Amino acid sequence: MSITFLTLVLVAQAPHAHEVSPSVSDLVVTGDELNFELRLNIESFVARIDLQSLENTDDTGMKNDYDQFRAMTPEKLETVFREFWPEMAKRFSINAPDPLPLELESVVIPDIGEVELPRQSAISLTSTLEPGTPGVTVSWPADYGALVVRQQGVEAPYTGYLEGGSESELITLVGGSEKTAWQTFLDYIPVGFDHIIPKGLDHILFVLGLFFLAARIRPLIWQISVFTVAHTVTLVLGALGWVSIPASIVEPLIAASIVYVAFENIFTDSLHPRRTLVIFCFGLLHGLGFASVLAEFGLPANRFVPALVGFNVGVEIGQLAVVAIAFFAVGIWSRNHPDYRRWIAVPASVIIGLVGAWWFFERVFLG
Repeated sequence: MSITFLTLVLVAQAPHAHEVSPSVSDLVVTGDELNFELRLNIESFVARIDLQSLENTDDTGMKNDYDQFRAMTPEKLETVFREFWPEMAKRFSINAPDPLPLELESVVIPDIGEVELPRQSAISLTSTLEPGTPGVTVSWPADYGALVVRQQGVEAPYTGYLEGGSESELITLVGGSEKTAWQTFLDYIPVGFDHIIPKGLDHILFVLGLFFLAARIRPLIWQISVFTVAHTVTLVLGALGWVSIPASIVEPLIAASIVYVAFENIFTDSLHPRRTLVIFCFGLLHGLGFASVLAEFGLPANRFVPALVGFNVGVEIGQLAVVAIAFFAVGIWSRNHPDYRRWIAVPASVIIGLVGAWWFFERVFLG
């Protein structure tokens, strides 16, 4: 029953609408003036939410504060943020090598819109550099979540993905700080992994649905392989911008894929060709979901391929980790136990299917 308990834990953390995305920054130096434009979810910052490893702002004790800020007009929220700015200015820094004084030039906040969706605002910061400054680093607090740093306006620009609580490498102001293909590949592996564990609960439940058909290696490897090939195809096509389907369509269909796989587990205990085809089709949908994650912060133009491959490798490692945990939780004894389906596979699949059905309803009618 341990795997059923694990499923219940995952279900209890079901995703909502206020999903956490990395903040994205663009660094531009003109003469002795440094401009740092930061696109972020201002509401989560002024609510002082710890964004480290957080999937959704609903999963925090500051949810009510966040919702209050999310419902504010742009003018009112800008006032709140400007009051908050001195505190934020002490938390992160641009260093050359000592922290530079940063001046808040502008705050641009979109209209309220759909309050159940996160609102991405933009702030512009400026500072004056000392003559001859060779480069800068960016330090980002742990509780601010992830930050994408992109250098603009130079040859071989720096692009980095900073986990909360880390500092960038030296960003040479004249350019040339671009990471190698190997460095970029390695940097994007944890980005892909993070999208599965802990932030990809819908993808986790889909993979568990594949697992519960039969906790045996051969059918599981075949299903995972088909799923991997399919989502890799649409991940590449989506990242290249060749295929684009609105999230309002993709996300409900991903939920529907969870329902289908889970409830088919209840009525069959073997892998049929029809299921393989269905898994491939659903894998195409999940790949579009992965591509939408990359679209939020983009991939380095000159290192597109290694970044994309690294992200996909991270996704695969995350999926394999889910399968490994499931095997460990079920145990060797249960794979050939006559009551495996009755006491583990069927109950867990029912739970997964019901959660998928709720997500489908939520994404279609409440999203």
